[in-house]
Amino acid sequence: MKRYIKSLLPVAVMGMVSLTSCVGDLDVDPEIDPKTNVTFQADPAFNKVYANLGLTGRQGPSGAPDLEGKDEGASGFIRVLWNSNTLPTDEAICGWSDGGILGMTTNQWDASNDFINLLYYRLMYGVSVANHYLEKTAEATDAESTVRKAEVRFLRALHFYHLMDAFGNIPTPMAISNELPKQNSRAEAFALIEKELTECLPNLKDARSNTYGRVDKAAAWLLLARLYLNAEVYTGTAQWSKAAEYAKKVMESGYTLAPKYAYLFMGDNDKNGAQNEVILPVIQDGITTFSYAGSTFLIASTRNADMTANEGSWGITEQWAGNRCRPTLIENFIPENTEAVTKDVGNATKMIAIAKDDRSLFYSMDRKLTNDKIGTFKDGYSCLKWNGLYSTGTGGKDSKFADTDVPLMRAAEAYLTYAEATFRANGKKSNAEVANAINALRTRAHAATQQAYTEQEILKEWQKEFYFEGRRRIDLIRFGMFGGYSNKNTWTWKNGVKDGSNFAATKNIFPIPTEEMNANYLLKQNPGY
Repeated sequence: MKRYIKSLLPVAVMGMVSLTSCVGDLDVDPEIDPKTNVTFQADPAFNKVYANLGLTGRQGPSGAPDLEGKDEGASGFIRVLWNSNTLPTDEAICGWSDGGILGMTTNQWDASNDFINLLYYRLMYGVSVANHYLEKTAEATDAESTVRKAEVRFLRALHFYHLMDAFGNIPTPMAISNELPKQNSRAEAFALIEKELTECLPNLKDARSNTYGRVDKAAAWLLLARLYLNAEVYTGTAQWSKAAEYAKKVMESGYTLAPKYAYLFMGDNDKNGAQNEVILPVIQDGITTFSYAGSTFLIASTRNADMTANEGSWGITEQWAGNRCRPTLIENFIPENTEAVTKDVGNATKMIAIAKDDRSLFYSMDRKLTNDKIGTFKDGYSCLKWNGLYSTGTGGKDSKFADTDVPLMRAAEAYLTYAEATFRANGKKSNAEVANAINALRTRAHAATQQAYTEQEILKEWQKEFYFEGRRRIDLIRFGMFGGYSNKNTWTWKNGVKDGSNFAATKNIFPIPTEEMNANYLLKQNPGY
């Protein structure tokens, strides 16, 4: 744990604008010298637990990284989760080859893959930051400290959740220590996360009563719902009824669906109505709270210059031309004669009209549907979902970095969780409750509703609602459609083959990084690596 905490003490004394007031931009005060001032200060230390979600270091987008010896721009929480849960799936493909991206894109990673390492260390760093705060505030019993500690316990549990989901059997250190952390089974990690969430829940503020950007009870309910929805994968025992129970709590919590789907991913999503749906945003601000790993990455990596003629501005000048769509994603929205009816259609307005679904935010002008060459950006339709523009049509505060907050948790997840869990608990039979939950999302998207849904239609709805949000891998595994030679779900360049081929189910979890294995003899590598 000392290796994860190398730069933590200096961070804890930086004068970040407090999350305890107003919106909570997490900028830093250069007047404080961490080399001379090492006194623990509760406010900035508390902010740092949240800042780990949206920032990559202590100086700005580069120069003083949290993770020493790593590529700071690629090391952020949002970017590592997105890369690991999106690029290995039927959803997105990236033309870059640096840092292990090609291995992620073609399902040919190993324990030395840079992005798998970044995922592991960013999550463990987040655990360290939380442990540090909880250790230093252990004796604080006032009302505000009690609430804050509950929020930090939630955020630590969130990091443990992503570690367990990605790496299976993991260490779960609950304190800063010189001792090597032992490895827990996935089932043990599941039980710990469940315990932490249920214990912190009573001390969290009620749903929609906390400061924007901070955790409330609805966030804990939603993470519990996610935990139970995937319980069969994590422990071997399904818990569909519990998943539906906690999802229902979120649906009835006062959070409501945003008036327009696109508003959720725009530069003013903290005030355009999307904030009523977003339960836990990762705050981004082009002036004070920015990095190369948050919403700027999600926007810039999907754009290049030729798109402005038909689509217009996307709110920032960055255009990195890397991530674009695999054909399976587009065909989910437009299943028949896809390329024939979308060729050179161009902007999202026309793609929405063809798909008859407001969530169809794609760009096809001068692009192939197919990903013939991994490294060619125009081999694949572009995704327009993430946007730096405000819903008013104006740009953001900065020309380079976006103001778009990243909706890490939003109420729509509860609707689909409730639908799927109810469907499975009912013997894989649809009923009115299943249909109503899904139809609420489809109605918002002006898509046709149905009286019943099949298992595969539910999986398709997960993708339609959450594509390019960094969760597809989790859903495919739960539906038995990711790793495993018996499944028939293929996509372009799956397992490094252009037309796709299956790979072993052992790749449903990632390998523990070689660096970590060498540092801790108590760890056992995951099967298949």
